[in-house]
Amino acid sequence: MEYSFDLNTVWFILIGILLAGYAILDGFDLGVGALHLLTKNDEERRIMLNSIGPVWDGNEVWLVTGGGALFAAFPNVYATIFSGFYTAMMLLLAVLIFRAVSIEFRSKREGKRWRQNWDISFSISSIFIALLAGVALGNVIQGIPLDPDMEFYGNFWTLLNPYAIMVGITTVALFMMHGAIYVVMKTEGKMHEKIRGWVNNTIIFFVICYVSVTMATLIYQPHMTEHFKDFPPAFFIAILNMLAIANIPREIYKGRDFRAFLSSCASILALMSLFAIGIFPNIVLSNPYPQYSLNIYNAASSVKTLAIMLIIALIGIPFVLTYTVSIYWVFRGKVKLDSSSY
Repeated sequence: MEYSFDLNTVWFILIGILLAGYAILDGFDLGVGALHLLTKNDEERRIMLNSIGPVWDGNEVWLVTGGGALFAAFPNVYATIFSGFYTAMMLLLAVLIFRAVSIEFRSKREGKRWRQNWDISFSISSIFIALLAGVALGNVIQGIPLDPDMEFYGNFWTLLNPYAIMVGITTVALFMMHGAIYVVMKTEGKMHEKIRGWVNNTIIFFVICYVSVTMATLIYQPHMTEHFKDFPPAFFIAILNMLAIANIPREIYKGRDFRAFLSSCASILALMSLFAIGIFPNIVLSNPYPQYSLNIYNAASSVKTLAIMLIIALIGIPFVLTYTVSIYWVFRGKVKLDSSSY
């Protein structure tokens, strides 16, 4: 089937870019949180926190922007997801709040028990956010039960199916690898060498999960490969993804930590691209009744609204990019603990 390149497609791509930006930027935050409890003492945990301290809240802007863009461009999708996934969304908001509070409150007191409790909260919240994000992606791939009125008629437990959980665990593994590489890039001395030893283990964990999910997708979700059959050059993205993953241990071995981090970013971008190509033109697939699926046409705002919002986006996105780049430039270099640190 052929599709025209129109405003609906442009907004599909724009929202995909915003969500990919969130996965890349907040992905290492969540990965650092997932690895947080593997450190042994208070100084190491403070270094872990301060590696993301200046940027973690700014990274979440990409998620908020993506949600806002989804509401503006595809309001029916926004309504279906946020009403149908209400329990899951409330759980996600709860762990997002606990994660933020954990980062800010941890160092407000010197007590060992106080800090341990917030460390546990920070780590568990980070893992749950990554897991829930992956479960959401898994359900989008597999499809959810929708009725003719575009309403979800399942429940919370419908979302916790084996395939979605596999995608969720793979997302946790991906972010752990991404976070480990980021901490290697931001640390020095004994801490640096210690985290370097974690990178290969997280790569192995991710590759095992990735291969398992890929096999499950090919067997149980064959619709995800249809566009690759229709347009074979898209398979080049899958090859780039494998090359990016394979390049990470090579760059780590040669001590080129920043290049390893760029390879990890490229891998996440490739995975999000493969996901987008697989579901296009659907945004929410209906299963078992695909005729009720929400796609970029039946769930979109009017053409006039899409055009006006595109102008606003073209004006606003450069500001977001400028802010992001400037923050990372200002806080570049290795982590140094001082009186103002977490």
